[in-house]
Amino acid sequence: MRRFLIGLLIVIAALAGALWFVSTPSIPRSVLEKKYANTTDDRFVVLPDGARAHFRDQGPRDAAVLLLIHGSNAALLTWVPWVERLDNNFRVVSVDMPGHGLTGAVPDGDYSEEGMVGFTKEFADKIGLKKFAIAGNSMGGAIAAHFAEEYPARVTHLILIDAGGMPTKQGDHVPLAFRLGRTPVLNKLLLFITPRGIVKEGLDDAFVHKTLITGKMIDWYWDFARMEGTREATLKRFNLPWDLYVKNHAAQIHVPTLILWGSQDHLVPVASAEAYRDAIKNSKLIVYPDGGHVLQEDLPDESASAAREFLTSTP
Repeated sequence: MRRFLIGLLIVIAALAGALWFVSTPSIPRSVLEKKYANTTDDRFVVLPDGARAHFRDQGPRDAAVLLLIHGSNAALLTWVPWVERLDNNFRVVSVDMPGHGLTGAVPDGDYSEEGMVGFTKEFADKIGLKKFAIAGNSMGGAIAAHFAEEYPARVTHLILIDAGGMPTKQGDHVPLAFRLGRTPVLNKLLLFITPRGIVKEGLDDAFVHKTLITGKMIDWYWDFARMEGTREATLKRFNLPWDLYVKNHAAQIHVPTLILWGSQDHLVPVASAEAYRDAIKNSKLIVYPDGGHVLQEDLPDESASAAREFLTSTP
């Protein structure tokens, strides 16, 4: 019995040592703020619930406003290609959502879709956005659609880019991080181990044009994933029940809507785009044959041009 206990302790110690060896420590928020919030456009604002939202506010202050909502495990940096192409014509506001980017973990711990919508409203109120166009990619698309249905008087236009919220069939290649995040027991490892390779694999799945995936891009996705508190927030978000609010209420969205989709999106298939188009009567769908899941980065010229034309030509 004594030998068994000694052997068991040795195995546990070996496993603990192996876990320590491959673990990736969390990065203090202050370190990442110094690294990534270093432009004149970077700002922070504290919301009524105590969340400290990181955002960028770019373009002419008297222009029409476009609010950008990023996808799961991304950050406002995903919108840089669009901002570079649109901030001459529009006031472009991009924000890190709860559990993401430099906003990170929030005091109320609410990472549900409804919670994200509430955060969006509080953020818009805090910086004085009364009426605006809203665009969202992936998870951000579901949040944008939900917001447009819940607060129609606040929204002039809705742009959905490979948006979540309209489940049809599952994509044919769900990233490993997403699958692990929903696997009991194994998902606890994600609190300690976040390999850079798992981030690259997710980007490879999202992009068609792989040459656009730079080391710098991988690093910022990886850095934000490891910010203190973010892994716990991500795990909590991954294990929330599927939210069907948008699917059940999409027909009640009446603002002009542009739906942009990549035909090679392996996470959210084109069937979801068609479901959005059929549900939202005042909508237009554009499918890009050589586009993936993050069109704002994968096809920035084409997708930003479509957004500009939609926003300027649609009453």
